[in-house]
Amino acid sequence: MSPEIISILALVAIFAIATFLPINMGALAFVAAFLVGTLAVGMTTDDIIAGFPGELVLTLIGVTYLFAIAQNNGTVDLLVRGAVKLVAGRVALIPWIMFAVTGVLTAIGALGPAAVAIIAPIALGFAAKYSISPLLMGMMVIHGAQAGGFSPISVYGVTVNNIVAANDLPGSPLAVFLGSLFFNLAIGIVLFLVFGGRKLAGRRVGDEPEVTPADGDAEVSGHGTSAGSSVDVQARAGVTAEQVLTLVGLAALVVLALVFDLDIGFVSITIATVLAVFSAARHKGAVMQISWSTVLLIAGVLTFVFVLQEAGTIDYVGESVTGIGAPLLVALLLAYIGGIVSAFASSTAIIGVAISLAVPFLLAGEIGAVGVVVALSVASTIVDVSPFSTNGALVLANAQDVDRDRFYKQILGYSGVVVLVGPLLAWLVFVVPGWL
Repeated sequence: MSPEIISILALVAIFAIATFLPINMGALAFVAAFLVGTLAVGMTTDDIIAGFPGELVLTLIGVTYLFAIAQNNGTVDLLVRGAVKLVAGRVALIPWIMFAVTGVLTAIGALGPAAVAIIAPIALGFAAKYSISPLLMGMMVIHGAQAGGFSPISVYGVTVNNIVAANDLPGSPLAVFLGSLFFNLAIGIVLFLVFGGRKLAGRRVGDEPEVTPADGDAEVSGHGTSAGSSVDVQARAGVTAEQVLTLVGLAALVVLALVFDLDIGFVSITIATVLAVFSAARHKGAVMQISWSTVLLIAGVLTFVFVLQEAGTIDYVGESVTGIGAPLLVALLLAYIGGIVSAFASSTAIIGVAISLAVPFLLAGEIGAVGVVVALSVASTIVDVSPFSTNGALVLANAQDVDRDRFYKQILGYSGVVVLVGPLLAWLVFVVPGWL
């Protein structure tokens, strides 16, 4: 049996076992990477370890550690109150504010994961505080990042447009940008309607009833929890010096990561450590708030994906598809390959692979090149909602007041729907009209 087939069977086994048994899929994936890599592909353990996603792991650790500190000292609540004022307390507008802010960040050149890493913790803080579905809020942040992600000055946009130009294909940077923008906007509208957005209409911050503690304490105006009460007391007391320092740190994170393009993982963990030094006793438990199970999950799965790539599994599947010869069907299959693989691997890399595989039949002129490029670009990025992608992992790691296993399954279920339906819709919207 060929290494490609063995690796595919191992992938199926990982999902099957993790579905029926309470075993972290990351641990299973590490085992599969070791066994398949050494026994079927001929890799050494050093080769396998080379595929360990160190940068992503550092990002997850650094960002969740930083925002654990920001949560503990009340800074996240401070930001929540400020953002609520911007929408005049209209709860239904909060998810759209998060969508728009993340979209603007990626449109002006921020990497999608960097924008999501900055906005997701704040957005999910809103979700926990004002009873907004965390799935709705987290996915709105990710789709917002993808909505702006193909502007002509963004990383995705530059990547796609350079590939198109290098292969002498007809191109339209504006079509790629607007195609992704409106496609993700449409998904955002559906998300809002399906996951409780309509119930938020008419609600305003402060509509919650006052709570009288059962132990006979004086009545406190808040959000129905002791945490909410403490935040309101803190609000009356004013902004603390530690909160000011944390806000400076968060601003520095944005500038250093987005303007100077420094690694967000190193920057965030550096800022978190500095903040911890100023109040070591308060934040000694912040390290335990890092989502270590999520780190294991993502690190294991992505290490196994690296073994898949080294085994030639992705190339094997791609070459099998392009050999079919029917342009319209090839475009659909490539969209699905881009979507499925990108749910586990780098979207930037997969976009390049998908478009490159499409070049031969696009040059033949039998199908509209611009529409296929847009479809492949959209299909390869909307699946970043997957908990195995950087964006999805950041949402999972930063969710508050949730059953994390249940939330993981919700994200996995939603990403499954996106992988199943998204490439087909992108193909129908962008490719089929150019064929007719």
